[in-house]
Amino acid sequence: MKNLIKNTVLVVSLVVAGGAVAGDRPSHFKGHAAPDLNTAVAHFSEYNNRLEKLLAGELTDADIAIVHELTYTLENALEKINADFDELAETLEKVHVASETANRDILQKAGSVYLSTARTVIK
Repeated sequence: MKNLIKNTVLVVSLVVAGGAVAGDRPSHFKGHAAPDLNTAVAHFSEYNNRLEKLLAGELTDADIAIVHELTYTLENALEKINADFDELAETLEKVHVASETANRDILQKAGSVYLSTARTVIK
């Protein structure tokens, strides 16, 4: 019971203190960086698995704090994945247009770039 009270006080303190310092959203954690797509995909997979395990059980106050912390890494990973997929969509459009115009040179180059990035996520 003492631990439950301590954990509750800790979580409430973090939320209140973070809100006072950072406005609406606390930003006391940075999460792991995702400097490239491979890292982003690895973090996205690993941290989603962690989140799934936490959500599968009875959520304690400590679990909620852990979820809060791990979402920073997930946000970093998703930001990188989204940025790279925006570029991937542009590359696919080059492949599409090259196929319409029978431009073999661009098709080969853009197709290789497209597949290299796409296979980072789907093999």
